[in-house]
Amino acid sequence: MTELPGSESGPAHKTLEIGMALLIGAFGLVVIFGSLKAGINWGAEGPRAGFFPFYIGTAIVAASAINLWSAQRNTDRRLFAAWGQLRQVMSVVVPTAIYVGSMPFIGLYVSSMLFIAWFMRWLGGYRWLTTIAVAVGMPVLTYLVFERWFLVPLPKGPLEEWLGL
Repeated sequence: MTELPGSESGPAHKTLEIGMALLIGAFGLVVIFGSLKAGINWGAEGPRAGFFPFYIGTAIVAASAINLWSAQRNTDRRLFAAWGQLRQVMSVVVPTAIYVGSMPFIGLYVSSMLFIAWFMRWLGGYRWLTTIAVAVGMPVLTYLVFERWFLVPLPKGPLEEWLGL
């Protein structure tokens, strides 16, 4: 698709408003159904476990319905963001999600080392020596401060267990 200079394409603001209203509304429904399973009535000891979350879920669904109604009435055709801008956001979101998802399997220290190195080299464009120094130094410093000084154990992976840390 050829575009004129100065014109951009991307998802419409209205489309994302509707999508987020539906997504958050679905979350509210999950909360409501979970609360119904736990019980929303009053027991001998007071309100049951689902009492308060049920009303929170109801408020979430109601607010989402209002947002959905408002978004559908909106006639503004402005963009939420250009595809290039979304690519920049995703270049941070995807590696961060991988970092968080890998932490239970490879531990905090190794995943932090890889995460820092990735960002410094790929997004920051730092030299390899600087990247390696910081990527190794920060997890080592974190280990010393939290595990040795404050005596707070942090999630470890197979490498740390193999090293006896």
